Amino acid sequence: MPNASSWSASSPLLLLWEDSSGTRIFLSLLYAVLAISGTLSNVMVIYLVFSFKKLQTTSNAFIVNGCAADLSVCALWMPQEAVLGLLPPNSSSLRSAEYRLLRGGLLGLGLTVSLASHLLVAFNRYVLITKLPSVYQALYQRRHTGCMIGLSWALALLPVPLLPGLWTLGSAQSDGSSRYTALLLALAVLGQTALLLHCYLGIVRRVRGSAKRVSVLNFHLLHQLPFPAAPPPPRRAQRRLSSVSVLLLCCVFLLGTQPLVWVSLLGFFLRPAPPALQAASWLLLCSLSALNPLLYTWRSEEFRRAARSV
Repeated sequence: MPNASSWSASSPLLLLWEDSSGTRIFLSLLYAVLAISGTLSNVMVIYLVFSFKKLQTTSNAFIVNGCAADLSVCALWMPQEAVLGLLPPNSSSLRSAEYRLLRGGLLGLGLTVSLASHLLVAFNRYVLITKLPSVYQALYQRRHTGCMIGLSWALALLPVPLLPGLWTLGSAQSDGSSRYTALLLALAVLGQTALLLHCYLGIVRRVRGSAKRVSVLNFHLLHQLPFPAAPPPPRRAQRRLSSVSVLLLCCVFLLGTQPLVWVSLLGFFLRPAPPALQAASWLLLCSLSALNPLLYTWRSEEFRRAARSV
């Protein structure tokens, strides 16, 4: 049985560095729970949007795009992690370079498109709330929306070859390419987070400053915002609850993404973080794929009504 450092350096498993069989079994069970719950929630959102015409909006098109990407993580990648975590550390299946590349590609593709979809949803809502209706209609025509979705997948294919380098992220024996891959990942997520926060905080400022501006817009997309639906509460309470909903969404997103960012930056500029901290940061990021459907639908009366009818 290899020690912890050699296991960390040579294992193709992303999170299962630990030698302890108990830890690996626990993580496998956790992956299994996330895989089942995430697959069911993402499939349900996709089914509801395709089945109910009222839900077929531009904002929901980006949400469905994110759900499809999250299925790559929840339905394809997580079950493999759950199974591989139960295999012996010296299993030949764990050390296959081709298999590592396949799993790295699934994870990289899913997470990249999912994060891009977060940004597309945020920008869509930002334009809807802060710009004139004519600007929104000109920007979000059907053709333009399709191009945005296609571009998110095209850009996600570019960094896929870099993902196998992340398997050895943080180990003492990892090479320079792994460290630069980790830095690239951290900077990309950090930039995406800054843009997303700019959009949602801009929405909060606009809603708090002018609730009337939101109420007069005759768009179905307003039902997809993380704001309370009909019957509307009093204006002051509505502004307060709207702000809380947006800030809660941002907090959950930050909790899922920022630990990995700072762990990666710490490993590049100072020294690698402990394996347990690296594992926790990756697990938080991957768990977003299971939580994303709930983040964007839990405040929508249209989604709740459609789910009840099913």
